[in-house]
Amino acid sequence: MQKKIKFSNTALSSAIAGAPISRYLPNSLTEAVGPFILLDQAGPFKIANTETRGVGPHPHRGIATLTYAVSGEIEHLDSLGNRALVSSGGVQWMNAGNGIIHDERSKPDGDLTEKEKYAFQFWINLPSKIKTMKPEYIPVQAAQVPVKNMPEGAGLVRVIVGSYQDLTAKIPTYSEQFLYHIALNPKQKFKIDLLAKTEVAAVLPTASAVINTENFNAGDLIVFDEDAGEIEVENLSDKTLDILLFGGEKYGEPMVAQGPFVMNSEEEIALAYKEYTQGKYGKIQYP
Repeated sequence: MQKKIKFSNTALSSAIAGAPISRYLPNSLTEAVGPFILLDQAGPFKIANTETRGVGPHPHRGIATLTYAVSGEIEHLDSLGNRALVSSGGVQWMNAGNGIIHDERSKPDGDLTEKEKYAFQFWINLPSKIKTMKPEYIPVQAAQVPVKNMPEGAGLVRVIVGSYQDLTAKIPTYSEQFLYHIALNPKQKFKIDLLAKTEVAAVLPTASAVINTENFNAGDLIVFDEDAGEIEVENLSDKTLDILLFGGEKYGEPMVAQGPFVMNSEEEIALAYKEYTQGKYGKIQYP
């Protein structure tokens, strides 16, 4: 049995720090898919890599942020003293815990030739007990991301979060959750069976596809029901198709989101702002 499609939605377009942004989550129909509460797509676009680009230092609390650099380099700095650079195919993961300040930015290298910038950012809601813990940061370079080749050269699955068959990603998880980047070759199909009570969605970042016999376009978010069943993606085009497939168990605690903080109550939000203004999140020491 194929999983039924609950609804589809087209991403909202905007711009942040000069980059074109497509926002898939939250939207008018849902605020979350499993623990995933925000999904932005930046690009793909090309720029001369001669300037630092980013939104600047800002705080987070109560969530994990995950930035997947499909193309281009992204530098991370935070108030715990972490600093790292991930290149195309790499992942930045940060558990904001009880409060941290970070800065993610495209770092200039002085090269005047145009380079492609293309990335995704997810916010992953944390269980209440993890929201009180010390923050943590992990950079994952492209070579550390597990990859499963499909049979008969149909494509591949990059396991960004969670497990797929015999592969498990390096990113920590605090509930049942997964995030896959699927590259499906022309005229091929991908199928996956999912258990009941799993919230799951697919994103088509750049091209159209057929999903469970229905046609969808680039920029669409497709959300499925929570019954057990199969998802089938078919690539009818002559180019490789990218799909993001993600989800997990439903977040079972209250959620209160305000700005960069996601907590379980209004009182916790007020405390998050208070401790930030008191300087308890620390300060980034720039080189």
